[in-house]
Amino acid sequence: MTRTRALMLLVGLALLTAAPGAATTTWPETIPLPTGFQPEGIDIGNGHTFYVGSIPTGAVFRGDLRTGEGSVLVPAQPGRQAIGVDFADKRLFVAGGPSGRAWVYDARTGATLASYQLAAAGSPTFVNDVVVTRDAAWFTESQDDVLYRVPIAPDGTLGSQADVEVVPLTGDFEIAPGFNVNGIDATPRGDTLVIVQSNLGRLYTVDAATGQADLIELTGGDVMLGDGILLDGKTLYAVQNRLNRIAVVELRRDLGAGTITGHLTDDDFDVPTTIAAFGKALYAVNARFGVSDPAEEDFAVVRVER
Repeated sequence: MTRTRALMLLVGLALLTAAPGAATTTWPETIPLPTGFQPEGIDIGNGHTFYVGSIPTGAVFRGDLRTGEGSVLVPAQPGRQAIGVDFADKRLFVAGGPSGRAWVYDARTGATLASYQLAAAGSPTFVNDVVVTRDAAWFTESQDDVLYRVPIAPDGTLGSQADVEVVPLTGDFEIAPGFNVNGIDATPRGDTLVIVQSNLGRLYTVDAATGQADLIELTGGDVMLGDGILLDGKTLYAVQNRLNRIAVVELRRDLGAGTITGHLTDDDFDVPTTIAAFGKALYAVNARFGVSDPAEEDFAVVRVER
């Protein structure tokens, strides 16, 4: 998951090029996370601070892209998971996976600001990713043909549990066996969302006002096993987790079609799941799905040039 706004990209580029003769390769190529952390989502906040969530514990790690140093900001808590992560307005919005829930944390202190039950109790659920727009936080559901919307007032006030909306996906979207909607991003105005359907390798635009989903016609391949996505202007990056690559999709102006022009790979990739952008680099989380004893394994964030 996750998303870096244009301002963050500009700030990142300025920081990377500020010193005469400075080279971006002096920044760490891999950033270690705590042993057994089992990460999934990543986003970048102010400056070169990044945040990564832990799937089984709900913990959130805060680190520095420049130094590679960091520590746990949000501690592990019973009943919480952290899948997709998005930073907005000094807050962290976290998708809760199989819990069917979502949380909002203070990005400075790690304090819990809000908690939401998105999926109905007892229903199959996997709240997978999140993007924050001007007026809402949008969460994906991988087990149903819906999105969840938590409204945000113009002054930044978060909606209550009673304000949570379940938005059916209509139009071209068809649910299929397996893992369906995964990553999500939005246009700068927030009126159009972009989602990826992992099991069918498809991309869609979604009208935020209606839930109408329109298939993005792709040439040059598909985005099978698509996970986190990042929309940067008319270029979309889609992580294909178990394929250990990031598809680069050049979209038509109206977002109705796109061409896969290539793939980004790295020898350090080990089932990357989500990405965030800083300057000319992307930072991918290695989830390492399938390792024999994840509680004892090493995990890392990997930097790749784009």
